[in-house]
Amino acid sequence: MTVRRSIVALLALVVTLGVGITVGAQMKRPYHNGAVYQLQFIRVKPGMESAYLSYLAGPWKKMHEAGKQAGLEVSYKVISTESHGTGDFNLILLTEVKSLANLEMDQDKVEELMQKVAALGKPVVLVLLNGSAVAATWARDHVPAIVEAWYPGQAGGDAIADVLFGDYNPAGRLPVTFYQSVDQLPPFTDYSMKNRTYRYFTGEPLYPFGYGLSYTTFAYGDLTLPREALTGDTVKASVEVRNSGTVAGEEVVQLYLCSAAGPIRSLEGFQRIALRPGEKKTVQFTLSPRQLSTVKPDGRRVVEPGDFTVVVGGQQPSARGPSNLRLTGAAKEVQ
Repeated sequence: MTVRRSIVALLALVVTLGVGITVGAQMKRPYHNGAVYQLQFIRVKPGMESAYLSYLAGPWKKMHEAGKQAGLEVSYKVISTESHGTGDFNLILLTEVKSLANLEMDQDKVEELMQKVAALGKPVVLVLLNGSAVAATWARDHVPAIVEAWYPGQAGGDAIADVLFGDYNPAGRLPVTFYQSVDQLPPFTDYSMKNRTYRYFTGEPLYPFGYGLSYTTFAYGDLTLPREALTGDTVKASVEVRNSGTVAGEEVVQLYLCSAAGPIRSLEGFQRIALRPGEKKTVQFTLSPRQLSTVKPDGRRVVEPGDFTVVVGGQQPSARGPSNLRLTGAAKEVQ
């Protein structure tokens, strides 16, 4: 390992462990309207409720002060007591945590630091060490490259160095949607699926579910798919993928299904393939009747006649295609 790689590995490890680093991202959970609720059930003896609450006063005060310093408001209240046959009680406490309700990194620290570094005119790569989606909007528009490392563990420094110095060609894909801001999310108390997860999101994300880049590029041929099939039939699809770049790499070929009766889009298959420069491979997928079915209000899963859109590519729909599939015949229940 060279000296430069050793330094990168050491810095990544220090940042991961939080040793001596005061400039960092303050992650705020996307709780719209600023609230998340947690029920706590605490068993106490009859007549001891007030004494137990007094006992909790100290720890709760410390939690409140710690939360205040972190930009959170923490409070609690008793909502009910319930007697049990044993003569004990369950004292039910409702813990309420209010956050600043945003996904952005700390504007006063991290973004200011990124702006000053980018202004130097030197090649810059932003390495994100985080456990959930962040709205790195400024970085997307001004930083040439971003590496999402999540929480990489004790070997994270070596792994990041391998990517930065080209010893490893990254091929990861985002397992979650990176939204542009919390304003794109419905209220926390709204339990409908509208605009939740990649399957029902109607907006333009910062980075979509399934997104990821490589040091090479890949070209897709036409998707082979039957135009019609009977309800209950298994449907096969295939596509040719070619490494159109100059270095070897891996592509994650993703198949999405779209229909008016189901989610806006749904990942129904993926395969990771390794290709040398100029090499090509035919990737095949199989759609089962269950994957083409919808769940009715009574809980039955049914395959119904209708039109579907099938899209295959290295990311969400619009990557390649689409191709249309029509199911004909009578509706059939599947398990």
